[in-house]
Amino acid sequence: MSLFVLVSPDAEFAQRMGTAVDGGLPGALQVLADDLPAEPEELFAALGGTMPEVLVFGPGISLDAALRFATVMDIRFPGVTMLMAAPADAELALAAMRAGVRDVVAPDIDPEQLRIVLQRGAQASESRVRTAAASEAGADGGAPRGRVIGVFSPKGGVGKTTLATNIAVGLAKAAPLRVVVVDLDLQFGDVASGLDLEPEHTITDAVTPAAARDSLVLKAFLTMHPGSFYALCAPRNPAEADSIGAEQVSHLIRQLAEQFDYVVLDTAPGLGEHTLAGLEACTDAVWVTGMDVPGVRGLRSSLQILAHLGLVPESRHLVLNMADPKVGLSVKDIEVTLGLPVDVSVPRSRTVAYSTNRGIPVLQAPRRGDKAATALGHVVECLTPSDKSRAARRSHRRVVVS
Repeated sequence: MSLFVLVSPDAEFAQRMGTAVDGGLPGALQVLADDLPAEPEELFAALGGTMPEVLVFGPGISLDAALRFATVMDIRFPGVTMLMAAPADAELALAAMRAGVRDVVAPDIDPEQLRIVLQRGAQASESRVRTAAASEAGADGGAPRGRVIGVFSPKGGVGKTTLATNIAVGLAKAAPLRVVVVDLDLQFGDVASGLDLEPEHTITDAVTPAAARDSLVLKAFLTMHPGSFYALCAPRNPAEADSIGAEQVSHLIRQLAEQFDYVVLDTAPGLGEHTLAGLEACTDAVWVTGMDVPGVRGLRSSLQILAHLGLVPESRHLVLNMADPKVGLSVKDIEVTLGLPVDVSVPRSRTVAYSTNRGIPVLQAPRRGDKAATALGHVVECLTPSDKSRAARRSHRRVVVS
C-alpha cells in the first residue's frame, strides 16, 4: 500500500487529493498543513517514522523552500517521488525538474487527472526501489525475480481466461500493485473483456524498442484494474500478432518479472510459439482441463511432448474446471489418464458464467458459500504455498514424472 503525503495548508486542494486517492489508488493520504520541515528526517518523524512513496508540495507553501527541500530529498532519498502543485511557469518547471520534482500540476487540477498523476508517481517510486534492490542483488551475484504463473490448455473453451483473471485478483489482495496479468492469446485474447477494461495500450506497444529498453516506458503501457493490479491486454487487431515474435515475448516477461512479484500469463490454446515462450519463462504452470475425453487426451499428449522437450516447470498444478459428476468421467479417471493428481476441482457454476459476462471476476466480490469461488480461492492458495507444502509437491512430482 502506498503512502501519499501532501504538505499544504490549502484545505480545498487537500480535499481534491483525498478524492483522487479514494477514487482507486491502493494507499493512504496524510496531510501536513504546517510549514515544510527543514530536513527530510523531520518530515519522516511527523509521519511516525514512515517514508512516503509520493510527496506533494501543495499550494500555500514557499516555492523556494519546496525546491530546497526537494533537492536534498532527491539526493538522500531518491525512492520518494515528488510532485508540485503550482501555477504554470516554464522557469519554475525547469527549476523543479533540476531539484528532482517529477511533475508540476495546476493547483486547480481535477481529482481524476490528479489520480493519474499520483498513480504514475507511485509507479515511479516503486520502480526506483526495485532498481536499487536489483543493483544490490547484482552486486551479491543474485537477481531478484518475480514468479511467472502460466495458465495453459491445449484446448479452448476450458476457462483459462477466467482462471487467469481470478488468480490475478486473488494474488493482488495479498500483494497490491505487485501483480500483472498478460494476455498471450495475441489473436483472440479475452483478458480485457474478462476484466471489463478498455485499454488505451496493448502488448503491441509493450514490445516496441522504447518499452524493451526502459521499464518505466513499459509500465506506461499497462492498464490499471480497480482490484489493484495491472493488465497487459491482447492486440485489438488479430493481424498484429504476426508482428510479435517469441523472443519479444520472452524479453517482455523477463522485464515484467523484474518489476512485479507475480506475472500471470493467460495463453492461447495449443502449443504455439508465444505459448512456448511463456512456458519457458514460467516458475509455475497451471494446467486446465474440463471433464471431457478429447480435452483430457489432448492435455496428456501436450504434457508428454513438453516433458520430452524439458519445458515442464518444477512447480505445476492441475485444475479441473467446470467439474460435473454426471458427465460419465470421474476425477480418478482423469488422474489415471494424465498420471497427475488434480489439485483443485472447480464445480460448474452459473455464478462464474454470470461474472464472466459482466467482466467482474468471481474473486473480486465473492459470494459467501459459493463453491466455485471457494475453489478458485484454493487455486490462489496453491500459488502461494508454504515451504513445507512446496517441498512435498516437488517430491510428489518426481514420483509422478518418473
